[in-house]
Amino acid sequence: MNYDAIVIGAGHNGLAAAIELASKGWSVAVVEANAEPGGAVKTREVTQPGFRHDLCPMNLSMFAGSAFFNKNKDDLFAHGLGFVPAADCFASVFRDQTWLGVSTDLEKTAGRIAAFSEKDAAAWRAMLAEFGADAPHIFGLLGSPMPSLAAAKVAWKAWRGRGTRWLYDTLKLLLSSPRDFLDARFEHSKVKTMMAAWGLHLDFAPDVAGGALFPYLESMANQAFGMVIGQGGADTIIRAMTSLLKSRGGELILGNAVECIETSGGKATGVRLADGRVLTARKAVIANAHPQLVFGTLLPPDPARAEFDARIAKFRAGPGTMMIHLALDGLPDWKAGEELKRFAYVHVAPDLEMMSRVYAEAVGGLLPVEPALVVGQPTALDPSRAPEGKHVLWVQVRVLPATIRGDAKGEISGTNWDEVKEAYADRVIGILDSYAPGISAKILGRSVFSPVDLERENPNLVGGDNLSGSHHLDQNFLFRPVAGYSRYKTPVPSLYMCGASTWPGAGTGAGSGFMLANILVGK
Repeated sequence: MNYDAIVIGAGHNGLAAAIELASKGWSVAVVEANAEPGGAVKTREVTQPGFRHDLCPMNLSMFAGSAFFNKNKDDLFAHGLGFVPAADCFASVFRDQTWLGVSTDLEKTAGRIAAFSEKDAAAWRAMLAEFGADAPHIFGLLGSPMPSLAAAKVAWKAWRGRGTRWLYDTLKLLLSSPRDFLDARFEHSKVKTMMAAWGLHLDFAPDVAGGALFPYLESMANQAFGMVIGQGGADTIIRAMTSLLKSRGGELILGNAVECIETSGGKATGVRLADGRVLTARKAVIANAHPQLVFGTLLPPDPARAEFDARIAKFRAGPGTMMIHLALDGLPDWKAGEELKRFAYVHVAPDLEMMSRVYAEAVGGLLPVEPALVVGQPTALDPSRAPEGKHVLWVQVRVLPATIRGDAKGEISGTNWDEVKEAYADRVIGILDSYAPGISAKILGRSVFSPVDLERENPNLVGGDNLSGSHHLDQNFLFRPVAGYSRYKTPVPSLYMCGASTWPGAGTGAGSGFMLANILVGK
């Protein structure tokens, strides 16, 4: 069959690209190896019937704030999209069983901070005021191809409006480590810890250069706008996007893997499917896939691009992740305070020292003694995800080795994730129990996805890296995935890439797919 464009992979970036192209009159087919679309964004009953768990992403705030959503929101809502807002966004618990959290009510947040430091409460208010002026420029940059005239215009407008000092300060922010950025602005360790925990959502330990931006943006965006999760599950965005794609004439082919990308005269011309069919693309083949899968599996080696292939082969994964999904008889009884039951996220990462230690252990191949935990409480906001009176808990374990060399605690002897994942999950539950006593007695069902399981579920998550590539400075901005190819083109004419391995990176914002489509249609 013939199409204008073929998209490999039905993740949110691939679907965004397909929807935008279809809206411009292109004939588009999206091909997905799994029987279920969504990439890493899936919701399933993995513990017991009636308990719906988000397999990987739970927080959809990036999608709700994206240019793709802003353009298509009326149609997406018409096709079933549902959001549930969180007024109490995220919190951190500490070793002394105190806590600190961010709610959309500024007075609540500032009051909590003031209990530790009046000076830091004032600094928080000042930072929020600065964020109101910074946000249009920063999000404008993140929403522009890199490099591009659009990005240059954002910088020019920022310079005209904010001055040269602002440009220098922003560049310093982009290059700073979380610790350096936070030390310069706050005095209390618990305020810094609460913000720095966001760095480990990517692969930024407190002292890794370039890691300050995400803690800053997440902290301020949650304060200013709140957080949203999907009504009934994160897959609400996938169900709405696939429905919208079909309404615009796009085709979705599920359960049929792409075996290879077809080329002619060095140009991408289509794909060959596992069932033997060849689909022809007149204008573009778009790989919403990890670049090492594209140039290591779907395309044969070519001496003409040997240098590019060698660079792609060195594209580094971030550390691994474990997901633990729990069906519960009730929400955790947080020792630090009953109010924590209302928060979407509770970070169990009690100080910067343990964040540095867990990162060093993981990148050294060791099972960390004390991993950082991101504890999601979706049913505190959306009871529809579980039977009446019951709950689901979403526990993301960060950060872990893809390949195990040993156990930093000296308790687990195996080095194969299939053998040790349940034992390591027990360690995680033990840590959780120290902050929420009795959690084990509330568990009705448990499902553990090790880094290896996550890669099996989605081959783009190499080694359980849910980022599809480290976001350190040498693999970000102009260098994502490699220098010279940050605008979604590849050395193969008519073959393009999008997804988390490309700018602007990981998350649910659909940015790369949306920007690529606009480039292709000449917008």
